[in-house]
Amino acid sequence: MHRHSRYAPGAGTACAAVLSLSVLVLSACGGGSGDSADAPPAQATAAAGERPAAATSCPPLQGTPVFQGRVPKPETVLGFALGSQEVSSEQAYQYMQAVDQASARVVTGEAARSAEGRPLNYAIVGREANVSAMGLQRVRDAVRKLRDPATSVAEAASLAASTPGILWVSANVHGNEESGTDAALRVLYELADREDCDAARILDNSIVVILPIQNPDGREADTRRNAYGFDMNRDWFARTQSETDGKLELLRQYPPLLFIDSHEMGQKKFFFPPNADPVYHEVPDRALSWINNLYGPAMAAEFNRLKIAFFTGATYDLYAAEYGDSVPTIGFHAAGMTFEKHNGDPIATRLREQYVAMWASLSAGAGERQRLLGEWRASQLEAQDQGQRGFLEPNAIQFDPKTPLYQEVPALQVRHYFFPDDPARQRELAQLVRRLQRMDVQVYRLTAPLQVPGYRPYGGSPDTAMLPAGTYWVPMAQRQKHWVQALLHEDPYIPTSYSYDVSGWSNPLLLNLPGGSSGAVLSPQASLVGAQAVPAWPAPAATPRIGLLELPGTAGFESAGSMRYVFEKVWKLPYTFLTPDKLQASLGRIDVLLVPDGSAKEALQTLGSRGQQALADWVKAGGRYVGYQRGAELAVGVGISTVVLKASGTATSGALVRVRLQNGSPLAAGVATTGSSVSRAWVMYDDDARMSPGLGVAVATFPPVGTPDFHASGLQTGLEELDGSAAIADETVGSGRSIVFSFDPNFRAWTEGTQRILWNALLGPNPALASAAAAAAPESARQGAVQGAQRAAQALPELDKPIRIVVRAADADATRALLQRYGTEFQESRRGERVVFLIANREELSGEEHPFAQDLAAELRRLVTPLSVRMP
Repeated sequence: MHRHSRYAPGAGTACAAVLSLSVLVLSACGGGSGDSADAPPAQATAAAGERPAAATSCPPLQGTPVFQGRVPKPETVLGFALGSQEVSSEQAYQYMQAVDQASARVVTGEAARSAEGRPLNYAIVGREANVSAMGLQRVRDAVRKLRDPATSVAEAASLAASTPGILWVSANVHGNEESGTDAALRVLYELADREDCDAARILDNSIVVILPIQNPDGREADTRRNAYGFDMNRDWFARTQSETDGKLELLRQYPPLLFIDSHEMGQKKFFFPPNADPVYHEVPDRALSWINNLYGPAMAAEFNRLKIAFFTGATYDLYAAEYGDSVPTIGFHAAGMTFEKHNGDPIATRLREQYVAMWASLSAGAGERQRLLGEWRASQLEAQDQGQRGFLEPNAIQFDPKTPLYQEVPALQVRHYFFPDDPARQRELAQLVRRLQRMDVQVYRLTAPLQVPGYRPYGGSPDTAMLPAGTYWVPMAQRQKHWVQALLHEDPYIPTSYSYDVSGWSNPLLLNLPGGSSGAVLSPQASLVGAQAVPAWPAPAATPRIGLLELPGTAGFESAGSMRYVFEKVWKLPYTFLTPDKLQASLGRIDVLLVPDGSAKEALQTLGSRGQQALADWVKAGGRYVGYQRGAELAVGVGISTVVLKASGTATSGALVRVRLQNGSPLAAGVATTGSSVSRAWVMYDDDARMSPGLGVAVATFPPVGTPDFHASGLQTGLEELDGSAAIADETVGSGRSIVFSFDPNFRAWTEGTQRILWNALLGPNPALASAAAAAAPESARQGAVQGAQRAAQALPELDKPIRIVVRAADADATRALLQRYGTEFQESRRGERVVFLIANREELSGEEHPFAQDLAAELRRLVTPLSVRMP
């Protein structure tokens, strides 16, 4: 089944139109190199739909720049020209300060501090009248009124005619992707000093916010991730990291019409939108149209003219509300765009191509300023109207018409979300309310009981509900309707059977909050909730001595890093950081050992037989071992867990799946909602290994698909494999205990619902009744169970952070032949009518960093329709 795109981007063609300043003139376009690339604010030069005289005489990037000579050239300040070498964070900020001091067009500031205390500095460049203190306040006030549905039509039209658009250029969210920073500094220099018509078009019609370095710690360390191991291009809705949080607060001050997020990748050429499918159904139509029909063609025209190789579509989607393109688009109604440039080219080439994409986009946005501002307001009014009607946007295939539509958005109405004031969930409620408020969502509390017909509880069946006073209410009838649905949905309704990253991210499920929605027309008695403070975890009565073991590899750095963040910033608990080579000597100084994901095989080799025996003896003498994912595998390898781990054949790309916990287990403390006798939690299942409990107790299990307990949000392909399997196993080992999770209970620090279970595992009491099987088993039986578990663990794939492809059995031969043509190492396994291919990734590169992963995925999708292509 297919559904036509809401706005056709040219169906895979990279060159669909030529931009002529303030209007688009559609024309035939050859293939080129692209593949399927304190005075009042300044007035616009022409009304929407009119062609200013400069349109034919001053095309972007084609004239000779004219400089005033008032702003120091980069080489004067830095000692080298931009493009001759990469700038450091300190050098970038030094130059920004020099430009600020020299030009009345520029002001600079600090958006945030990084985990290691480095500043995230920004610059705002525009006409002096617009960037003075009074001018910026006027711009902020005007934009606020444009976004306010209560503003009159006449005043809104006047504001659209006189207010500069806010255009953003950001870069370097991944610390080892440097060229966007250098290009952004060139844009800053030229806008600060040029006086020609090309620059004037941007300066007269916009203020440009430049955030050249989003990850200064990563830039200094030359690593993708920040100091806590976070990929901050997956942190946008959660805002766990100070860098992300400060950036979003600056975005709220200066809401964008355009947001550029510049990256680098292993793939050849240059990428810019249109994006690949899937596109999230609540992406605003107008913003999507700007991306596909204004900015994309503008860049394609320039890249073709300059004979720069590029592509569009491919694997970069606009789906999960976690990225530097999807969050500005869904949360701010902006044209959020990712740029990707091949990281293997010289810095001069990378800088030039990033600069061309940036300048072409800024020029296109500035040239259409008045129309875009009018449509930007209309988009937010339409969102409020949709919320009033309870209307959800439909799904569509946006880029490749040959792709079948996987899931329709059902014909149901959603006008309200409700969350009970559960005493057992006060912290999680506060987190959700704060997260919504800090994206300008209005949240209320009922002041009187409310009967709600057709109430749809998360994971339950619709029924009439009587909600008490104090219940939190989030109406959809507000301009942030798209963002409300993006965060509070139960089902994301994915339009394809695959996604670039996770397929589920519902915030109430991540927080394990009870609640639900209704499409009924209601008039609740309610009061607006005041600004929610940062919620705090309760201090424990006693804190054991906790050791955190970081396993080798990139996954180890990420997984342990996210736990370092939680210990230090969220739980505020002391811990001892350990590595395998230091573990044996440190066991006497800890009571609990936490082992997240990473390379268990390398850790076992580093520990050696003596270290492994020391760890086993420590547990038997009363130590508590807590591990997850390959931390569970390490426990098996050491002989302190008898769980049996087997590779899965699922294709979920990261889905939220509900599990049921054993009543009475200390791990389930505080998990059940008030008044419920059943403890359930939503886990982020990321195609993890299937686990049987061995001699331990399955404290949490995956309910069989089709039973009332089963529920999932996101892709569900193959979840029947998990029927009845263990998600958490608790096992007595001598006088000690091992607790292992098959999944990551601290996934990206998003999963605060399962963080509670992890807290219990680390700090809670031992079970009143130990595992009878483990306690009663003779040593010979235990050794047999250990050996069986170790044999199963040794059969698990050892491909580091593999690329995971799942296809239908009928497509296996074509997939295999493609992989063989690429000459890559892979493993293949069949699961009924599905075949799983795991491609070795020995350097543990991300999908963007990998030299051929994106090309492989794009070529595969031309051959077959995969069930899943999961990049690391």
